[in-house]
Amino acid sequence: MEQSNDWVQMVIEVTKDAQEQGSDPHVWAMQLSKFLNSEGVSLPSIEVAEALVSYICWDNNVPILWKFLDKALVLNIVPPLLVLALFSTRVIPSRRHQPAAYRLFMELLKRHAFTLKSQIKGMNYQRVMQSIDTILQLSQIFGLKTSEAGTIVVELIFSLVWQLLDASLDDEGLLELTSEKRSRWATNPQDMEIDGHDKYDEKQSECHERMQKFNTLMAIELIGQFMQNKVTSRILNLARQNMSSHWKGFTQRLQLLQANSSALKNAEITPEALLQLASNSHIVSQEIRLKSRLNSNDIVVIGALSSSTSLCNGASHSDHWLPLDLILEDAMDTKEVNVIGAIETITGLIKVLKAINCTSWHNTFLNLWIATLRLAQRGRDSIYTPRFRLDNRFCTLLCIITLVVADFIDEEESAPLDETEYGSTSSWKEKSVPGKCRNELASSLQMLGDYKGLLIPLKSTVSAANQAAAKAVFYISGVDIENTNLECISMNHMPANCAGNMRHLIVEACIARNLLDTSAYFWPGYVNGKIDQIPVSLPGQVPGWPSLMQGESLTPVMIDALVSTPASSLAELEKIFEIAVNGSNEEKISVAKILCGASLIHGWKVQEHTADFIIRLLSLPAPADYSGRESHLIGYAHMLDILVLGITSLECLQLFSLHGLVPHLACSLMSICEVFGSCVSNELCTAATGEKISAYSVFSDAFTLLLRLWRFYHPPIKLRTGIVIQIEFFQTPEYLLLLRNFYLLSHGRNHQSRNKRRHKAVARSLSPHPILICTFPKMRDWYQQHSASVHSTLSGLVVEAHVHQIVDALLGMMFRGSQSLHSVSSGSSVRGPKDEDTFLRLNLPAWNILEAVPFAVEAALKACANGRLSPRELSTGLKMLCNFLPASLSSIVSYFSSEVCRGVWQPVSMNGTDWPSPDANLSDVEEQIKKVVAATGVDVPSTASAGSSAPTLPLPLAAFVSLTLTFRAVESPLYLAIPALEFIAAGSPWPCMPIVASLWCQKVKRMFDYFVFSASRTVFLQNHSAVVKLLQSCFTATLGINSSPISSNGGVAVLLGNGLKFPFNDWSPVAPGILFLHAIRSLKGTILIAEDILSLLMHSVREIACSGLHRETLEKMKSTKNIVRSGNVSFAAALARVKLMASLGASLVYICGGFSLVQPLFKETLTSWLISPHSSELEGRSEGMVEVLMGYALAYFAFLCGAFGWGVDSASHASNWRHDILKCHMKFLANALDGKISLGCHRATWHVYVSEFLSLMTDCAPTWVLNTDVNALKSISRGLKQWNNEKLALALLVISGAGNMGAVAEFIIENAL
Repeated sequence: MEQSNDWVQMVIEVTKDAQEQGSDPHVWAMQLSKFLNSEGVSLPSIEVAEALVSYICWDNNVPILWKFLDKALVLNIVPPLLVLALFSTRVIPSRRHQPAAYRLFMELLKRHAFTLKSQIKGMNYQRVMQSIDTILQLSQIFGLKTSEAGTIVVELIFSLVWQLLDASLDDEGLLELTSEKRSRWATNPQDMEIDGHDKYDEKQSECHERMQKFNTLMAIELIGQFMQNKVTSRILNLARQNMSSHWKGFTQRLQLLQANSSALKNAEITPEALLQLASNSHIVSQEIRLKSRLNSNDIVVIGALSSSTSLCNGASHSDHWLPLDLILEDAMDTKEVNVIGAIETITGLIKVLKAINCTSWHNTFLNLWIATLRLAQRGRDSIYTPRFRLDNRFCTLLCIITLVVADFIDEEESAPLDETEYGSTSSWKEKSVPGKCRNELASSLQMLGDYKGLLIPLKSTVSAANQAAAKAVFYISGVDIENTNLECISMNHMPANCAGNMRHLIVEACIARNLLDTSAYFWPGYVNGKIDQIPVSLPGQVPGWPSLMQGESLTPVMIDALVSTPASSLAELEKIFEIAVNGSNEEKISVAKILCGASLIHGWKVQEHTADFIIRLLSLPAPADYSGRESHLIGYAHMLDILVLGITSLECLQLFSLHGLVPHLACSLMSICEVFGSCVSNELCTAATGEKISAYSVFSDAFTLLLRLWRFYHPPIKLRTGIVIQIEFFQTPEYLLLLRNFYLLSHGRNHQSRNKRRHKAVARSLSPHPILICTFPKMRDWYQQHSASVHSTLSGLVVEAHVHQIVDALLGMMFRGSQSLHSVSSGSSVRGPKDEDTFLRLNLPAWNILEAVPFAVEAALKACANGRLSPRELSTGLKMLCNFLPASLSSIVSYFSSEVCRGVWQPVSMNGTDWPSPDANLSDVEEQIKKVVAATGVDVPSTASAGSSAPTLPLPLAAFVSLTLTFRAVESPLYLAIPALEFIAAGSPWPCMPIVASLWCQKVKRMFDYFVFSASRTVFLQNHSAVVKLLQSCFTATLGINSSPISSNGGVAVLLGNGLKFPFNDWSPVAPGILFLHAIRSLKGTILIAEDILSLLMHSVREIACSGLHRETLEKMKSTKNIVRSGNVSFAAALARVKLMASLGASLVYICGGFSLVQPLFKETLTSWLISPHSSELEGRSEGMVEVLMGYALAYFAFLCGAFGWGVDSASHASNWRHDILKCHMKFLANALDGKISLGCHRATWHVYVSEFLSLMTDCAPTWVLNTDVNALKSISRGLKQWNNEKLALALLVISGAGNMGAVAEFIIENAL
């Protein structure tokens, strides 16, 4: 240290001697440099800089020393940035006393603050920046944890500009107008202990004052230069992005300067321009990202240009929203109960499509309405029981979509005004303008009126549409209809041409949710004509919701009216719920009937609230004065049973699924099952009708509904002919409860949407605390037994003695009068006639009986297999068991499913003697199946048995189908049994499913079409080639390049057709998309599907290339540069079609497996394709169009798969999975760019894939970049730089977060970007 002080003192002595002698600055600098070299001092020297600045300030503030210092800077003796930092702490506070020094300091800023490249490459760069951080305390001021040199550069530039700004404000007396009344920097002499201020008298000369004013003007212009310079403006942009709170204070002061500064009026830069520079700096990174796609390299140019034109103004505009049509149609399948609601799914999908299609909110909403109207129109005359099919579609159109729109509007209007693009890292968002989203919703609905064909109301909505139109007519006519019953209005009461359509219903649904106001009634063409008064023929006030709100009681007539008429407002539902909470048991029962009536099915204005109130009623808290030992729920038995039965239908359960309420419903049902399944006394109460309400019935209804909420009869791994199907076992009771707890505990900005706030409120109404499966011990024990029986045979399970006794009792009850049956207990036998007290001994809790059911079923099945029990006796006994405890059907289903899967039972002959015969219409079913799949080119195997033998089924399947045939077609147990029967039969060898379909078609002829279509999907489960042909038909139909039995135009209309609406027993080819959506249910989760889709996508690219260009055009474009620079129209059109195919492929992958299939796609499928060689079908070109198009196809396919699975932001549940998968893929890209991995694909394909995939990430999903490893990003950026794609590399780093800010700053400086 003493030696250091010695040579530093020598520096001062040398400088002092040169000063006294008036030496030439260059001579002094050379002498000093020679001396420092002799002392072994590394240059530039931090110590010399500190010594010289301290020497100058302020005892030696003379011109020659400033010249010495300038020469030291030029010759790299001292680090410029450190000198600037040191002077900023001394000169700026003393600028009024030292105006010449302040001017010289700003001259040094001009010379050295804009030449950063040489400085970050210099010696001691890291030490210099650390010294600057220590001197200015930048890390403490800005609160950044990192101390990287590049980060300190950003902080330094930002601080220097801010100090100049505060100094200028202070000089003009404006600093007092700020909220802090002072600067955070030392801008006045009193802020620091500085000597030498007495050098000037307090009364300054006129020249001195002029210099001060000139300095203020110079400082303001220097601020403008920092914002105009290419490099420093980018650095300031980094400060804005990663230090938004500090930037907000900076811009507020800049606005104050712009509005009040007199010096600014005389500056070269105008006040408006200065403010514009500051306000535009946040657009820089977006500009970089967009330019990176337009100009990153020759390959990407035409891609981005064609993307803009084709996606926004293409001929087939609706095809760009094809994923939306597919996802909406997929959500209509009532065989699937999705735990994630349609609102969340569609919201995430819209974000993706809006970003990648570059559309405004107006176009986004318009396409959303059009797609959903197409969905509703496809439901006309559907074979799937038209009533509930249409109810689900209307729910989606009039409730789900309006709630999606409400979330978008709510998000925009609740966003902080100071939020920047980087605050949310979501580039798909437009600049927030209050009311813009709402206004564009209104404009989209006005334009929707031009789509007359889609707006034609379906038969079941004609009345409601007419009422909506009549309401608008009355309103614009000024007629009060507050107490008018619009249900009684007919078109005879209205002016001509006033019939309603689907738009009227949409507008009413939006008004009900405060998305629009009644000004919509005055839109041109919305309604025609006016009316002077209410028609006199209309009846007066009748019982209904208005009279209820006026205080009338719940009479039988009133109840019937409320059940059949949907509520129109939340206030009406709150009124009826209040009656249920505070009313008598009879009133609770009445309210249960009302809520499960029209308000749930057709109450599109309040449907979400109706479902919420039903869940709350299912979990009513105990009264304050309740003191009983039993659960208070037992007193609500009748009401609970009505509620459960009221929502057990397919249409109602699907509504809860669409609204995402399955986790909450499951939690309520578990509570009911736990209580009523433990009741010892079976009979609980008697209804007013005299019906006995038993614990078994309440338990069975709730338990059966609960099991339908997840695929409990699906084994975890299913083997079929040549295909391995992995079923992801997510929808378990534990998962449902965890999801419910997630909603309860959710917090933070990402969880503040209207939908998630509603979920949280519903969860809190059940319990303010998390609920785990251990809360329901009986349910937990049953589920553990169920899981064990699925994975192993019952003989391998250890059971207690009391279970054997119950089994014996059950067998005695089921087969009284039959031959001896041996239970699982060793040697004990049951003879029905001797056990007269069987029913008495079975007066046990339902959970106890349910535990024994699988063993009783196995004993009966073994007896049938051994000939000791006839098939008819088996079916009758099983039906008797179901009648005794309906919940037993669940255990029967689970047991039969597991046994069929194991394949250890011998087949039985369906000969019509022992077992029912399908021969009566099996050949008809086969013929119709062939017609259904005709468009796919798949051969349907024959259902005829070899020789003259009868068809056969595995014994468990034969027993199961025979049991289902004993039920009447309208019985509720079939809601559970039929889907399970279809699943089990579909997984069995051909022709099991056609046989099952034939048997049921004989029983219920009106379900012929339903079962034929269900059987047709199993054709694709028999061999892998059939699946590939089905997928190929989807690509061909969408592309429209080959002739098809349906159409040759391609697009959404051909892929999905017009739904399933064919006359009974007269099928035509089904649209391949519809067929795929139904067939894929049994193929979910297999990676083979993703590989097939990728292969077909690349085949489609070749087809597009071959059909889109003539041979002579191909010959002209033998290089990538020629392809792109030619701007060939055919290439742009081909690229648009490639992107359409990529969106189709990504949609199919997402539908097949969701985000669980995205992981192996990125980790295995994509990487395997890239490293494998691929032969081109078009010869004669080294870098041709096919290879380029393949790169685009792969990039869009990969990005969309990830975006659909994870979302483009962090709002999705699946976004937590994104980090590890993206990290792995980005590491692969980095290694490949570094040459560590050998690639097999074409070089042009690889270049386009990397460039376009990364461009899509930065432009549409910047949050993904935040999930990427920093080292991988740096490596990728280096690789892109080698491709002369610096701007994309910069764009990737710019949005990578504060942790990478230093690397980004250095990259900007090195490349002068």
